[in-house]
Amino acid sequence: MLRYIGLIGLALTLGACARVNHIGKTPDFTPDKSSPERVAMIASGLPQDGAPRLGADRASLWSGGQTSLLGDRRAMKRGDIMTVVIEIDEKAEIKNKTSRSRSGSESLGIPHLFGVPQRINQGITDGASLDDAVSIKSSSDASGDGSVRRSESLTLRVAATVIDVLPNGVLAIEGSQEVRVNFELRELLVTGYVRPEDISRQNEITYDKIASARISYGGRGQITDVQQPRIGQQVLDAILPF
Repeated sequence: MLRYIGLIGLALTLGACARVNHIGKTPDFTPDKSSPERVAMIASGLPQDGAPRLGADRASLWSGGQTSLLGDRRAMKRGDIMTVVIEIDEKAEIKNKTSRSRSGSESLGIPHLFGVPQRINQGITDGASLDDAVSIKSSSDASGDGSVRRSESLTLRVAATVIDVLPNGVLAIEGSQEVRVNFELRELLVTGYVRPEDISRQNEITYDKIASARISYGGRGQITDVQQPRIGQQVLDAILPF
């Protein structure tokens, strides 16, 4: 028993470490020394075929490289940076209504049966009669009403880095952004796969052209801590059956 109590205490302590980190001070930024974006920029891979290598070619205005005046500046290799435009404005509304009603009535009477009911009526309590020997009534009513209404609006722009180029030419991208205002840190993360031809001439791509897109917009800090239930409450909500 003591062992289980100790494990529960350890789990609660580890869960509270994230909040203890910014008690009395601003939350720390996430270290980027080992992030996939930084690794991709450091090891950007071999230059592409046809890229200018001589100083004379680099100085030419008509060179086909990314640094030339008319060159294609879109991200195309590992370590390149592009802009991801996130503009989500979606609404959904669903309504369901069900109604059902049923009623039934059965009645059986024997007012005349060779005079037997009259003789029985004389011998039973006043007010009772065999005129309605059996009477059954039943009714049921059921109704249901449900509705779902959802609205989402999000407009963001974030720089993402090409962290890998797949064999079919698709680019794997990952981007992160952290903004700290007073004691609250806002985090924006985006990952996914894009085709080079979907990238605009402005080196931008919209979120709806990102395959397996994973977009996270949240944060941590004093305001987020207040909005979250206590760890004990979350544990009880998970284990209590009622």
